[in-house]
Amino acid sequence: MDLLSSVGYALAYAAMGLAVLGVGYLVLDLLTPGRLGEHIMQNASVNAAIVTAAGILGLGGIVFTAIWTNGDSSFGAALGWTIAFGLVGVVMQAAAFRLLDLITPDDLSKIVTLPGFHPASLVAAATQVSVSLVIVACIA
Repeated sequence: MDLLSSVGYALAYAAMGLAVLGVGYLVLDLLTPGRLGEHIMQNASVNAAIVTAAGILGLGGIVFTAIWTNGDSSFGAALGWTIAFGLVGVVMQAAAFRLLDLITPDDLSKIVTLPGFHPASLVAAATQVSVSLVIVACIA
């Protein structure tokens, strides 16, 4: 493979990875009240930042693993698998967040947007990462 092809593939994978991360962020934004970016940037919500960071790191791990394990197949197939597993990660993270919200006594979606630290944000973050690790294990 020549340098130009390698750079092209890297750009395509990076663009697709950014798209998956963006979709993951938007889905989490839909699951929480208000604008997630405002909670993080204007309200300095540590909770929102912790949960968002965990979700993005988890999705990044899924995208990385999908690219790494499918790199020997054709570019189109590898990119397709990476998109598919990335979207599965987004859906499963959202489902896990909603399930955790249902089984906790208070409204988790509101708690994770509070400005002051709340321990529930760590549980929500761990759930995001754990779901991602399960998907990574399925890929590998």
